[in-house]
Amino acid sequence: MSDALVEQIEARFTELSAQMSDPAVIADRQRLADVGRAYRQLEPAARLAAEWRRALDDATSAEELLADDGVEDAELRELLASSRERLVELEQEIRFAMVRRDPNDEKNVIVEIQGAAGGDEAGLWADDVYRMLTRYAERRGFAVEPLADDEGKHTFAVKGDGAYSVFKFEGGTHRVQRVPQTESQGRIHTSTATVAVLPEAEEVDVQIDPNDLQIDVYRSTGPGGQSVNTTDSAVRVTHKPSGIVVAMQDEKSQLQNREKALRVLRARLYERALAEQQATLAADRRSQVGTGDRAEKIRTYNYAQGRVTDHRVKLTLYSLDAVLAGELDELTDALQAEEKRERLAAQT
Repeated sequence: MSDALVEQIEARFTELSAQMSDPAVIADRQRLADVGRAYRQLEPAARLAAEWRRALDDATSAEELLADDGVEDAELRELLASSRERLVELEQEIRFAMVRRDPNDEKNVIVEIQGAAGGDEAGLWADDVYRMLTRYAERRGFAVEPLADDEGKHTFAVKGDGAYSVFKFEGGTHRVQRVPQTESQGRIHTSTATVAVLPEAEEVDVQIDPNDLQIDVYRSTGPGGQSVNTTDSAVRVTHKPSGIVVAMQDEKSQLQNREKALRVLRARLYERALAEQQATLAADRRSQVGTGDRAEKIRTYNYAQGRVTDHRVKLTLYSLDAVLAGELDELTDALQAEEKRERLAAQT
């Protein structure tokens, strides 16, 4: 790698740094947000570029000293060798850092979890996956907003800068192998829960024609159909062109349930549009969820062995309890690195 890319990174980072303190930029909230986002995205590459400069200076200085008449120094030889080795490593790291990002990475997400294969145990497993992902969100400093909650089915939003860049890797079928609490013979059962991760769309991303909506209201019900509300506060929104139906009943206010339903609908329509543009997009809900069959999985959680295996990157961890407690960073790091390798290969 020539120093042209490093110079480009340095120049752009200097420009963004100046804009961050420019009164005209500070006065424009949208522009300041855009500049701040670009600054944060480039910052890792800028740090690597600065380290590349230092390693290059060390190598150049060592070469010059060794080229002097009669100079032979073991420490200089070692410095030259280590500097050259680090330069090679940094070149690859800089290329990774400059890989084009998924344009949705900065967005908030809406996550839908539900039990699939395995009967009642699948519903219990969906509850466990819900706890795992919400704990992970909180550990990463994201805000969690419940949207809908039912036995074995959970819908919630994760809010924070870069939420989608983290949670998109959780979309798919999560398979568990364990002895259910209801199993008297001690036999291991295999169950699944499906997870869909949708980038949350703003109104500017998806325009919904009110004439395309059928909105029905009804009385909220509790477990077993028991009435828990004496007013028609539950809302079912049907998007007639796509056939997508979203129902919400957790809030006591019909207006609040309607707003939540529209948020979920907008996210599903946005994901649908993205999937049509690029069939292989990671946010494709259908490819994420699949059929929920036991044979389909992105990750397997084996209780007997305390093992978690992510089948996409062939990574196995023997830290099941920690993972279920929301410590997913090692899995996310491996998946993000693989995504960068794939994007880098696609760019070259």
